[in-house]
Amino acid sequence: MSSMEERDVGVAAAPGSSSAGLGAGAVGAAVEAVAGVAAMQEEVGIRRDGPEPDADEPPKKRVKMPEGESGKLEERLYSVLCCTVCLDLPKASVYQCTNGHLMCAGCFIHLLADSRLKEEQATCPNCRCEISKNLCCRNLAVEKAVSELPTECTFCLKQFPRSSLERHQKEECQDRVTQCKYKRIGCPWQGPFHELPAHEGECSHPTKTGTELMGILGEMDQSHRRDMQLYNSIFSLLCYEKIGFTEVQFRPYRTDDFITRLYYETPRFTVLNQTWVLKARVNDSERNPNLSCKRTLSFQLILKSKVNSALECSFLLLKGPYDDVRIKPVIHHHSFSNDANETDYVPLPISDSVECNKLLAAKNINLRLFIFQVQK
Repeated sequence: MSSMEERDVGVAAAPGSSSAGLGAGAVGAAVEAVAGVAAMQEEVGIRRDGPEPDADEPPKKRVKMPEGESGKLEERLYSVLCCTVCLDLPKASVYQCTNGHLMCAGCFIHLLADSRLKEEQATCPNCRCEISKNLCCRNLAVEKAVSELPTECTFCLKQFPRSSLERHQKEECQDRVTQCKYKRIGCPWQGPFHELPAHEGECSHPTKTGTELMGILGEMDQSHRRDMQLYNSIFSLLCYEKIGFTEVQFRPYRTDDFITRLYYETPRFTVLNQTWVLKARVNDSERNPNLSCKRTLSFQLILKSKVNSALECSFLLLKGPYDDVRIKPVIHHHSFSNDANETDYVPLPISDSVECNKLLAAKNINLRLFIFQVQK
């Protein structure tokens, strides 16, 4: 019995001892596997991240761009943002065609005016797509980018952002050209601003006698009298009994000649119980006004009604309520009758060709006409 019990116990103990041995081996194998995976991860990490820097090696510095690289970048931006017509950076508004080509405001208006004079559809100089005020839009992003680009002051030759250059040249630059404060009494000096205090301290004009200043004051009075004469004439016309005004719209037309010419005419309108028409022409009907850089407009007033007696009138044209064109008021006089129902062509008093291009580029020209009937 004892020997059989010992065999049973041995048999029972054998499985226990073998299972314990297997458990210890599995744990060891698992530990070895985990260690192998960790080693592989470390090896992969080293290959991915590269070798660790040496502790004794100095830290690496960032690579700086050469000094010429920034200038090259600005030059590339200039070539990208410049106007496709004048190849210069825009100074004000920037327009773009439907394909994204940029045009400054002056060139854009000039293209539209040329197309009106040549009776053609205006096109983009790059891609030849149609352009107009309805098809083109402003590019505000380019306008902002151009305003931040550096440019050189014409006086001190320093670099400033374009957005602040005008204020710098007018108010801050010490080398800007300025005039003596005694210019009104004849001092002709002009020079850099930083020399102004020294000049004013030595200027001899404040010590001149009244007799010496009379000639200068006479010229100033003459200019002042011319301005006052215009305003006094306008105020006197406003005192007339019969005054009429209306908004007129000049529409473009073409003559029936072999070489057609552009002219403008308004629909018939009624002022002071009379029917009138206004006509206008470009450069006094020059054959090819599109080839000229200088452009002018002239107009005439035509009486369409029949009158029993001469009609003495004064008239003037001013800008319309929704236009930004600058027109200096000039008063014209004419005696209308059945035989003399048209005035001569008189120049429209706009400041320069840029203002004329604005009018030509518009679909119609909108102005305001004043007529004053002179009572006998």
